Amino acid sequence: MAATAKHQPALKAQYREKISPALMKEFSYTSVMQVPRLEKIVINQGMGVAIADKKLIEVAQAELMAITGQKAVQTRSRKDISNFKLRKGMPVGLRVTLRRDKMYEFLERLIAVALPRIRDFNGINEKFDGQGNYTLGITEQIIFPEIDIDKISKIFGMEITFVTSAASDKEAYALLKEFGLPFKNAKKNN
Repeated sequence: MAATAKHQPALKAQYREKISPALMKEFSYTSVMQVPRLEKIVINQGMGVAIADKKLIEVAQAELMAITGQKAVQTRSRKDISNFKLRKGMPVGLRVTLRRDKMYEFLERLIAVALPRIRDFNGINEKFDGQGNYTLGITEQIIFPEIDIDKISKIFGMEITFVTSAASDKEAYALLKEFGLPFKNAKKNN
């Protein structure tokens, strides 16, 4: 009986076949190991309103799990803040870290399906953190097709951080642009 080939995300194959050689040529790398790669995607949701309503965090956790295909971890407060009625250890947000195949599948859905669904969308900003990482802020979770708009109780935003192995922002910008992230001014380099 022949062994079946394991499914490989399209962006992962594209990175190996097209993006990596293009970046090697553009930045004159001498080894394939110098080529920057996407290491992980971290999705954060801050939920300050969850202090008043505990059900919201459970609903948001289910939504984030539907979007990413992975269980979301609750982030908890580190100290008491009486002005915000916050106690140490209370859930204040959610976080998911995607790696390997799930990361590439999420990135593909984000680029092909979710971002084009944003109203009046004209590209994303190209502001990097100085260490080759990029954070994209999204104001509504309803841009993802996995979310049923009729069952939404509250609109939540999220931050999607792309962690790369790039040594500079210029290399990270080139990597993410090659993956297909729609930057506002694709001709300009950082």
